[in-house]
Amino acid sequence: MLEKFLPRIEFSSYEDFKENYTVNIPKNFNFGFDIVDGWAESEPKKPALLWCDDHGGERRFTFKDISRLSNKTANFFKSIGIKKGSVVMMILGRRWEYWICAVALHKLGAILIPATIQLTKKDIIYRANAAQIHTIICQNNDFVLTQAELALPESPSVKNHIIVNGKREGWLPFNELFEDFSDTLERPEEDFVNSDPLLIYFTSGTTSMPKMVLHDQTYPLGHIVTAKYWQQVQENKLHMSVSDSGWAKFGWGKIYGQWICGATVFAYDMDKFVPVKLLEMLQKYRVTTFCAPPTMYRFMLCEDVQSYDLSSIQHFATAGEPLNPEVVNKWKAFTGKLIYEGFGQSEGTVLLANFQWFDPIPGSMGKPSPIYDIKLIDANGNVCEDGDEGEIIVDHIDQKHPVGLFTAYFGDEEMTREKLGGRYYNLGDVAWRDSNGYYWFVGRHDDVIKCSGYRIGPFEVESALIEHPAVVECAITAAADPIRGQVVKATVVLAKGYEPSDALVKELQTHVKRTTAPYKYPRIVEFVDELPKTIGGKIKRAEIRAKDLKQN
Repeated sequence: MLEKFLPRIEFSSYEDFKENYTVNIPKNFNFGFDIVDGWAESEPKKPALLWCDDHGGERRFTFKDISRLSNKTANFFKSIGIKKGSVVMMILGRRWEYWICAVALHKLGAILIPATIQLTKKDIIYRANAAQIHTIICQNNDFVLTQAELALPESPSVKNHIIVNGKREGWLPFNELFEDFSDTLERPEEDFVNSDPLLIYFTSGTTSMPKMVLHDQTYPLGHIVTAKYWQQVQENKLHMSVSDSGWAKFGWGKIYGQWICGATVFAYDMDKFVPVKLLEMLQKYRVTTFCAPPTMYRFMLCEDVQSYDLSSIQHFATAGEPLNPEVVNKWKAFTGKLIYEGFGQSEGTVLLANFQWFDPIPGSMGKPSPIYDIKLIDANGNVCEDGDEGEIIVDHIDQKHPVGLFTAYFGDEEMTREKLGGRYYNLGDVAWRDSNGYYWFVGRHDDVIKCSGYRIGPFEVESALIEHPAVVECAITAAADPIRGQVVKATVVLAKGYEPSDALVKELQTHVKRTTAPYKYPRIVEFVDELPKTIGGKIKRAEIRAKDLKQN
């Protein structure tokens, strides 16, 4: 399959990879027809999806199964008015039906909005009206269904609401209805145009209402780098990325690049994240490649990792938040393997990563993906030298739009022009590059702390604190100070067996002074039971800052 899209698959070095990797993009690419049906035709028995849950449920699907079931689903969707350009939101968690429905929507040319099961009435109303959603598909979950029902009266564009894996009054029962439709679906004569919209991600909204990130039909091809060269998935072997289907991380790790590469997606439909259960599943199913957010690695390290047989896993990866070096070092001590960090946004595919041709350095984001021209620029727009901090940009998008980079902020022409209308796209993240070409994350532009003339990135201080055994999680923010302007504040979640005290505050402050530059130590330390996070799991530092300002 990869031969259809890559002139070269193997590379001798990172420099060779960066210089010579290219993607051949077909004129009318469609993920459903070209990838899923392509595998179904060439290798009907090829395993596509292994799904299991916490209640003994298990389903296995070949690409032939996915092709046949998605055709039935597409015909069912057509019967209720879904067509090319229809906007459909799916709130399906990790249900196996997600893959069937997503492929069906792609075959129809409908626009998919993946949404998390944690959305409330307000969230659903905002999404429905902002994107003019035509149909909502929800899993059989009382919270999800109740919030959707509360939102429907204020969501006039919604014509259908469908329930998966159950029945409920007023809802169309998906599992009953779709099986009655034909499993034959002809590719439309009016073929797809690559610029046609494929899906919309709603961003996390840490500082404002979520933006609608629009990707076109070629987006899955950008994830070949994500899957093959960063996550290092293997054909016919199990790959697991831990993510609810409502997030871009799902698209990164559980469908697009993985299926193009012929890997089998392992989907564990967990009721909630329990570290020991996840470790048990990895052991039981003999997963080959694994990717999870840093927080999950941290919590798994609080358990007896050595008592689980993880020897089948040949490659560990992470993304979503910066990974502290201490976590990498501990994980290697227990498993013998490093964790390969990747970095990106909902707006793109993996932008920087630790690739196979060089050893990852704990704490580094790695090096640029070959499909993006990554640079760092200073406040004046000048390209930064090694060692200098700057904002990360994707350069020369005016000459060639990179495959995998978003094409618009849906419904917002002004913001689209601002972000994509010039020479480069500015991510708004600050980093620096060392003399060996490794990039190091500093923080979001708004998160950088300015104290007594110093610029302090939160990640380095957080990494220092995480090394202390008392700290499970922490967030570093700026707190107002009449003399210094701003000082460093640490909001800390303690590990089991530790209690807040003045003595522990001093111990943590001393630890940071010894681990990094002394001026970066937190002058304020607050202990909390949990950190405020977006429903995508990212720390809401802006909320901590806002709370501090209100208290002062």
